[in-house]
Amino acid sequence: MNDAATKARVGAVRYLNTKPLVHGLDGENAPFELSFDYPSHLADQLSLGLLDVALIPSIEYFLGDNYRIITDACIGCLGPVWSVKIFFRTPPKQVRTLALDEGSRTSAALAKILLAERVGVMPQLQALPLGSDMRDCEADAILLIGDRAIHPPAIDAVEVWDLGETWVEWTGLPFVFATWVARPGIKTEGIAKRLMEARDGGMENLHAIAEREAPRYQLTTSECFQYFHDNLHFTLGPQEKAGLERYYQYAVKLGLAPSGRTPNYDDCEIAR
Repeated sequence: MNDAATKARVGAVRYLNTKPLVHGLDGENAPFELSFDYPSHLADQLSLGLLDVALIPSIEYFLGDNYRIITDACIGCLGPVWSVKIFFRTPPKQVRTLALDEGSRTSAALAKILLAERVGVMPQLQALPLGSDMRDCEADAILLIGDRAIHPPAIDAVEVWDLGETWVEWTGLPFVFATWVARPGIKTEGIAKRLMEARDGGMENLHAIAEREAPRYQLTTSECFQYFHDNLHFTLGPQEKAGLERYYQYAVKLGLAPSGRTPNYDDCEIAR
């Protein structure tokens, strides 16, 4: 699929948090075909063979069949992430129903883990469709991710958890929301190199990216830059891998992922 005659198909998340990772990849000379979609949709497309490489939710990496993490570029956080939140209408220990943003899978699993392990709650789950109005949802708690977590509608919340902050304070480890993953049989060395160059270029141009993107998301340039620089983390290093593996252990414990999966970082190490 990704030989010289046919460009590989690469899928990236359409949210604001991806912009530094795809810096400069949309030009005419891009080495692959790049498309954008919601994280959950990208995971489905990769699984169906409609994409060769995709930035998918971390939980989907552990659910996939012989998937490989191909770069050290990722979407993670070292503290508050701002764009992944649970809004509680009742105190966390009293939550009986949880609405999950349909675009989320890693964050949905993280919400279940934090509620079960920190406050001993395993609520009934409801879907919150993309494009739906949170005010029409009657669940005790609502998980929102991405752009609509940054600008949530008015809601009477007694407590709000920033899931990045909650995880880091609880475990002492970073959290990794998404990684660049390839399905089996795809040659990825050139793709991985280009994706890491894009991330590195994005990090060098955060202010310019923030200035360009901020108006599209009803943010000031300063807010957008702070989001990129302070809330997000784009490198999968040893601590991030430890955080990813801790997350996997909790996911297995709650039956959210199969046991016996060992993260494959070979391509990631070779590419770097």
